[in-house]
Amino acid sequence: MNFTRWSPRFPGTQRRTTRRADTGAVPAARAGTAPTGPALRLEDLPVRAVLDRVPALVAVLQGPAHHIAYVNDAYTEAFGARPVGGPADETMPELEELGLLPLLDQVLRSGRPRTVKSRRLPGGRSYTFTCTPVAVPVTGDGGARPEDGTTQSAESGVLVFAADVTDQADAAERLRASERRQRETAVTLQRSLLPQELEQPDDLRIAATYQPGGADAAVGGDWYDVITLGGGRTALVIGDVMGRGVRAAAVMGQLRTAVRAYARLDLPPHEVLQLLDGLATEIDPSQIATCVYAVHDPNEGRLVYASAGHLPILVRDEHGTIHRAPEPTGPPLGTGGWLHTSDTIPLAPGSTAVLYTDGLVERRDADIDEGLHLLEAALAGATGSPKVVCDRLMRALGVTETHDDDVAVLVLQHPARTGGDAELFRNAALDLLGGVEAAPRARAFASGVLTSWRFPSDLHDLGVLAASELVANSLQHGTPPMRLRLRRTDRRLIIEVTDGDDHLPRRRRAEAGDEAGRGIAIIATIASSWGSRRTPGGGKSVWCEFALPAA
Repeated sequence: MNFTRWSPRFPGTQRRTTRRADTGAVPAARAGTAPTGPALRLEDLPVRAVLDRVPALVAVLQGPAHHIAYVNDAYTEAFGARPVGGPADETMPELEELGLLPLLDQVLRSGRPRTVKSRRLPGGRSYTFTCTPVAVPVTGDGGARPEDGTTQSAESGVLVFAADVTDQADAAERLRASERRQRETAVTLQRSLLPQELEQPDDLRIAATYQPGGADAAVGGDWYDVITLGGGRTALVIGDVMGRGVRAAAVMGQLRTAVRAYARLDLPPHEVLQLLDGLATEIDPSQIATCVYAVHDPNEGRLVYASAGHLPILVRDEHGTIHRAPEPTGPPLGTGGWLHTSDTIPLAPGSTAVLYTDGLVERRDADIDEGLHLLEAALAGATGSPKVVCDRLMRALGVTETHDDDVAVLVLQHPARTGGDAELFRNAALDLLGGVEAAPRARAFASGVLTSWRFPSDLHDLGVLAASELVANSLQHGTPPMRLRLRRTDRRLIIEVTDGDDHLPRRRRAEAGDEAGRGIAIIATIASSWGSRRTPGGGKSVWCEFALPAA
């Protein structure tokens, strides 16, 4: 090693070290001018002079009564002069307004500092207060230590240090207000994509609720819908687009619109989901969604449904027993390449069914099966109207405004009707056997049933005419077995004819010389609505409805 290079620096280094030890001051920079006099040491600075100059608010209180020992100029400028020696509860009303007096007692007892963040005073300024235990020297008469430093004892006290954080507090409040506005906008967007008013079928009582999750502005993709299909049948839908944000909500809105369009085709549930699956892939290949599409027919007493990876439907029957629908009948929407199937679950009169999204039963700290068991137990004891059942299920599963996931719940009841209410819901059916003689027999049957139901003469005649045209159309274009069904509710008369041929009729313009093609046109003219659909076992159903006059 070359000692010649380093050895001349050792003495200088030693001199600098000695100078630091002697004076306690940092040496001047080489390019600067060395101080001409002795440097002022930190321990020589008077504390009161330092505290008087800091912009923060400082007060020193001593003893259990918190007598004022000292306040600095900033404190006096903020709150006015405070007499030394006065108790804080009488001479410092600002501490009482801020609720700091109990905190002072706590600091004295525990000997530990406490901080209260961003307290706003009536004048509009905000301060963060830190209360620190200190030992306050006192003279014999209990006053503060004199300037000459003579003392006789020390007493426990509290140093109150208040930093002005008005700008930070105002900025934080503006940020919170902006986040609230953004969340309100997001929730408004989400709710606008949901049904503003649920359709209420004749044979079902339905209620739904939606609770946005979290406190941020990221909307979710949960949705539900109720669609009346005609002929007394009702479609019920609930779904959940994975993820959060405007993109998830946009996909949800498109899927919900598509469901309503596909429902008008009166397709089986699995075919509706098959179409939705292809659409979801086209909208966004990276987005997947779960969905249940179910159809209720009051004549069958069951729900026919298809599930695309969604949680199972729960049904409480008229005896209070809980039934869980089988596993999903297909994968989530957007996966592509899979065939969906339909399944059934009983829904007899007196039953209640619940469709829901995973936010209701899924928790970060528990298995989803535990949530399903809790939901089953809650449904078993939840009675009352569908709206009441919705509220009880939400409370039982602990869903509040601070819940971290969106929740959608759809509750439907198939009420058991008795007494006078039962008179308003009647069914009558006739198997159409034989050939052309079935037509006059169907007219006579329809006339007798409508007479017994005490319909007005004009509605009676329209009903008989509609039944005659539907039967004639089925006899001419359909195949056995054929069946005529009449159903009345408290709001409408439904006439339906089924046969074994799956060719759906369509309305067309008949030329003057045509002998056929006018039956459906007559039905469309006289009825409130009409439609047709293919039946699951093969064949078709053609129906029409007449609105009943208001009571």
